Amino acid sequence: MEIRVDDLTGPEIAELLSAHMEHGNAHSPPESVHALDLDGLRHPDITFWSVWQDGSLLGCGALRQLATEHGELKSMHTARQHRGKGVARVLVEHILAEAKQRGYRQVSLETGSMEAFAPARALYSRFGFEECPPFGSYTLDPYSVFMTRDLAA
Repeated sequence: MEIRVDDLTGPEIAELLSAHMEHGNAHSPPESVHALDLDGLRHPDITFWSVWQDGSLLGCGALRQLATEHGELKSMHTARQHRGKGVARVLVEHILAEAKQRGYRQVSLETGSMEAFAPARALYSRFGFEECPPFGSYTLDPYSVFMTRDLAA
């Protein structure tokens, strides 16, 4: 698997992010969908990566700088046909290593509270993320689960 910084201009990534948005919209009310579209992901505080193998796009994820020592994991999505192959695991490992290299002491995330998001919550728990109160500009929402991991530990 090859992980690369992605400029978000390719048709493959547009299609994958469309599937990501569709998943969120299918399982959450509109006001509780916090996924970013292509323009939102092009913000200078966000680094976006895609995962490729043999010319196929397997998945994606991003890291947003919230503060000097705090990052947010965003836009994690694995293409349906590549789920169960360790794509998300490899990407989370990569993003956490990048966060440590940047000197972040904490990485947080928001994901859905519904059953459709249970695999994501389980993945993040395996990496030491624990539930926490809303962070940044998020507010308490029954459709959201907020998680964080202390990188200094």
